[in-house]
Amino acid sequence: MNSEITSYIASSPPQAQEHLNNLRNFILQEVPQAEEVISYKMPAYKLHGMLVYFAGYEKHIGFYPTGSGIKHFEQDIQSYKYSKGTIQFPLDQELPYDLIRRIIQFRVQENELKLAAKKL
Repeated sequence: MNSEITSYIASSPPQAQEHLNNLRNFILQEVPQAEEVISYKMPAYKLHGMLVYFAGYEKHIGFYPTGSGIKHFEQDIQSYKYSKGTIQFPLDQELPYDLIRRIIQFRVQENELKLAAKKL
């Protein structure tokens, strides 16, 4: 595990830390081959390019699956505050792991397709 991400979580708002640790562990379980990095001062995961980022705030977890991840799942994220690059998961709710899993799988597949296209 990346010690910078451990430090990031430890310095996040206390009420966000458990969600951040759970999200980190979930991402690593879903994509064990992904590389943990800090990018844009946030925890991020790379596999043939960036997959997703996350960040902790006072009242929510910011989840950043890139613009394509937002666009592809726009119908599924209607109950959350979101923009073209982020979804906000409130701290007073359980993280939607099924949705997060589907977004991560989509992003992995998207990056693998881009990699395959480069090899042609």
